[in-house]
Amino acid sequence: MTAQKKTSRRDFLKATGIITAGTLLPAHFAIGNTAKIKVGLMLPYTGTFAPPGNSITNAFKLYIAEQGGRLAGREVEYVVVDDESDPAKAPENTHRLIVRDKVDFLVGTVHSGVAMGMVKVAREAGTITIIPNAGTDAATGPMCAPNIFRASFSTYQTAFPMGKVMVERGHKRVAIITWKYAFGEESARAFKEGYEAAGGKIVKEMFLPFPNVEFQAYLTEIAALKPDAVFVFFAGAGAVKFVKDYAAAGLKNTIPLYGSGFLTDGTLAAQGDSAEGVHTTLHYADDLGTPRDNAFRVAYRKAYGYDPDVYAVQGYDTAQLLAAGLDPVKGDAGARAEIIAAMEKATIDSPRGKFTMSRAHNPIQDIYLRKVEGGQNRVVGIAAKALADPVRGCKMA
Repeated sequence: MTAQKKTSRRDFLKATGIITAGTLLPAHFAIGNTAKIKVGLMLPYTGTFAPPGNSITNAFKLYIAEQGGRLAGREVEYVVVDDESDPAKAPENTHRLIVRDKVDFLVGTVHSGVAMGMVKVAREAGTITIIPNAGTDAATGPMCAPNIFRASFSTYQTAFPMGKVMVERGHKRVAIITWKYAFGEESARAFKEGYEAAGGKIVKEMFLPFPNVEFQAYLTEIAALKPDAVFVFFAGAGAVKFVKDYAAAGLKNTIPLYGSGFLTDGTLAAQGDSAEGVHTTLHYADDLGTPRDNAFRVAYRKAYGYDPDVYAVQGYDTAQLLAAGLDPVKGDAGARAEIIAAMEKATIDSPRGKFTMSRAHNPIQDIYLRKVEGGQNRVVGIAAKALADPVRGCKMA
């Protein structure tokens, strides 16, 4: 009896015309290449962190609009979830986007506590996830994974460089105040590491439960301590109130205020004169003046009627990073390994300046020293050049 020749999957696809001899695209892509790429946006749209969530979303969609509404030639569908900055809801929200809504890619979030719940689910599911803000060190440290990327920063990057800056400015005794949650505690720790390494002394560390904004008792304590300066982390509405309360307490002109850049980013209009003179460190500033940044600012202002902030830059770069992964595979959202490899090798031409990815998938980038002048975060200098996160605990790295 003559054995029947076995037809391979590739031969079948050739015979049916799904691929030709010169085509190497997987069948699932060849069949479904007209389908939309589904992107889950898991961000805060209510509460303290709603402004950053909206800025990220706006700029992400701006980049897609600049590509004709497509990623690698495919239309984009958004599935939007308000995570409410609530860590308890993060696993359920993430599971719903991945399992029920079947998103191809996940983008989120702002709050570090929410991000940790999201990452735990996403890394198990294998869904390629890009963090457009939350800087918690663990996301690219102990919780790192091949499918988890960050297009923003680590906590370490935004706080560590300020330690050396403040010592160089003669501030040898400093108090710290921040919210008591992952990002706040990590900010305090990173700043303390850089500050003490440069020879400074921490006289007091103060922590408020998130999102408490009753600052008066702490301001009274700062006045009594009389430190050389104060380092803080607050963001959003909390940052607005703290800066205004600090000035109203009469501390602004006697005890200089410093912080990571979120203290004055996206908040200056509301802070008004209270923020003038405040120094911060961040990976973006309002007056970089590069052609890339100028074009971005003009486009964002035209689209939304106001100037972009650092959160908008991060949303824009999240879309750029996703495009960098999809372009080489011509939009095949199922080519997971190839997309990850392309994202790892990408150089992102960001409004903040070009950056690459570390082995743990965190940006390697310049950190600017900024000063609030005339209602803008103006560059004073570079606090750290091409700073990489130490990615402590990341086995992948």
